Amino acid sequence: MTVMNNEHMDPIVQKWVDQVRAAQADNTPLRLVGSGSKHFYGHPTEGQEMVLTEHQGVIDYEPSELVITVKGGTTIAELQELLASKGQFLPFEPPMFGPDATIAGCVASGLAGPRRAQAGGVRDFVLGVQLIDGRGRHMTFGGQVMKNVAGYDVSRLLAGSLGTLGIMTELSIKVLPKPVKELTVQLDLPQKEALHKLNTWCGQPIPISASLWHDDQLFIRLSGAPSALEVAQETIQGTPLDEDQAQALWHAVREQEHDWFQNEGAASDQPLWRLSVPSTAAPMLEDHPQLIEWGGALRWCFSDLPAETLRAQVEAAGGTATVFRQNGTDLAVFHPLDPVILGIQQRLKEKFDPAGIFNPGKIYPGEL
Repeated sequence: MTVMNNEHMDPIVQKWVDQVRAAQADNTPLRLVGSGSKHFYGHPTEGQEMVLTEHQGVIDYEPSELVITVKGGTTIAELQELLASKGQFLPFEPPMFGPDATIAGCVASGLAGPRRAQAGGVRDFVLGVQLIDGRGRHMTFGGQVMKNVAGYDVSRLLAGSLGTLGIMTELSIKVLPKPVKELTVQLDLPQKEALHKLNTWCGQPIPISASLWHDDQLFIRLSGAPSALEVAQETIQGTPLDEDQAQALWHAVREQEHDWFQNEGAASDQPLWRLSVPSTAAPMLEDHPQLIEWGGALRWCFSDLPAETLRAQVEAAGGTATVFRQNGTDLAVFHPLDPVILGIQQRLKEKFDPAGIFNPGKIYPGEL
């Protein structure tokens, strides 16, 4: 960790530092706001609005090093366009949920897209970060290489923190070359058989980069060298989708614009649950509409079951259940934490934000 001095500090960052210091002195809560594309995620939080989108731009990018350093308000769309021009991409395929989604908001939400099971999550690609903490200190953690960590691995700790630990002003992100070729195939399979095949195939040297099951249809995306895809298709079989169909499918799933999300959600006021379970978990909640990703490890479900009942079933399978979209309900969003883990989370919050001014109650009302 390095605490930065005020000399040569970016004027926008200096303004934010002054605002945080004033808020801490007055014990005024701050509601951190990016583009608003993921405002629905987590619990509502009160406080003085602090908009963080004006700090934008690429600071450093050397394609041969597979690292890009950007200001926190830089949009994902701008970042993806630049990376694509060099044949590279963000491997965790972040959902944007809006054209102006920012890279800091992406990391704060910790959400990854269809490639997550194969490539890794957001935290696996955050190498370094500059952060304003709850005392108004502007600090640097990590760097631009993988082995650059001492003490808390803060760069990765911030992924999924929903703005409760500080303001990310600058981020260094690991990127990768885009796959040489991709192919998506479709198979007609019931859920149990689809899960079995997915777990079997994922244990083999088959270049699966995404999977999707719903309504007895299984879609598999393969990524890699043409020869590898040809061999994999012989193993999996299925009907290939044309390139435009495939791109539209995975975009729609990532952005929750797929008909399954739209029709099921529009047809009821049931919350959308995000179930994180072992990929080998047996089918559950089979009477409720489901869409399954990540080889069986991520299961989306619309359900009006009592939260305690649903969470008990998911926990029995070794997983957790999050209310991703409330759809008019008012439920506890995140799965209850074990008291020991909750204590660790609270102590981390106290270290970074001792006055509790950043997004109070965003994760666990009254606690985090």
